Amino acid sequence: MTKRCWVKSLTMLLAALVVLGICSAPAAAKPKFRIAWSIYVGWMPWDYAATSGILKKWADRNDVEIELVRMDYIPSIEAYVAKQVDGVAATNMETLDMPAASGIDSTVVIVGDYSNGNDAILTRDNLGVKDLKHQSISLVELSVSHYLLARALEQNGLKESDITTVNTSDSDIASVFLSNKSQKVVVTWNPMVMQIEQTPGIKKAFTSAEIPGEILDLMVVRSDSLKQSPGLGKALVGAWYEVMQLMQAKGPETTKALEIMAKSAGSSLVEFQNQLKTTAMFYTPQAAVEHTKGADLKKKMDFVRQFCFRHGLLGENAKSADVVGISYPDSSVQGDAKNVKMRFDPSFMQMAADGKLTAQ
Repeated sequence: MTKRCWVKSLTMLLAALVVLGICSAPAAAKPKFRIAWSIYVGWMPWDYAATSGILKKWADRNDVEIELVRMDYIPSIEAYVAKQVDGVAATNMETLDMPAASGIDSTVVIVGDYSNGNDAILTRDNLGVKDLKHQSISLVELSVSHYLLARALEQNGLKESDITTVNTSDSDIASVFLSNKSQKVVVTWNPMVMQIEQTPGIKKAFTSAEIPGEILDLMVVRSDSLKQSPGLGKALVGAWYEVMQLMQAKGPETTKALEIMAKSAGSSLVEFQNQLKTTAMFYTPQAAVEHTKGADLKKKMDFVRQFCFRHGLLGENAKSADVVGISYPDSSVQGDAKNVKMRFDPSFMQMAADGKLTAQ
């Protein structure tokens, strides 16, 4: 047999073996993605989705691998900006003033909830917001707490120049405020709010329930990762709403899931359920889509971007809040249409609402 005939025969034999399943080419590796999240009542469903196997089921269904990585909040955003992770659980404000302002093109695939009392201004001596002039106020500067304070002052005829902020770590803020009775005002979020307000003589002067829809909790992914693999968006959204459906149900499985979330968050079940009461969860994809498509979102995002601009969070050279473009489901753009870096895309949530995402 000539060499040419031998090669031809071998090729034909290998082809036959492949057809018979005896020999096959190696399968292409699934694209791998890392998603960062941090402890917060509205993001605990991600932890349950991972530990229960729900996230893996949806990832397998959509031919991707997803590693969920728990981190402290600001470091998780920094890791996202540094492209160490492909997605992150973040608020609308941090999505705009960190990754978007840094040039990271980001897509919001899930609008999970809005703070409906989880963030609060707490005071001693029965002080109201109008009494805050000349007060020193403890908070995490340039965070959503700072934003909440600015909106409260604005609604009550005061300016930020009327008060003094004292930058305080979120890990220390409750203990520092409770131990220093001369400090009259603090702004923070749950579970610190619940801890602080249990002390006699302290009250809530203003909460995020008075600015509904302005502090959003999102799942954000890099737009290039989503373009590379739409299965990433499908898997995240499918897993999320399976957990949401479980949380809405009644019975032992729901209680067990909530207990697991509470324990992971360092809370009791009762404490966790109380935090859920001040969190406006969009339990159904329909509700999330309606909110994302609503005209009110643009108005609320304008408050956020103007705050970010005033505080230099959109870059040192930013001449206006328009420096970063934000796109919406109706194809409109707020800001620079040539520099869109934050995209509200409800298409994956719409697929869930239409029943087009199914798990095996």
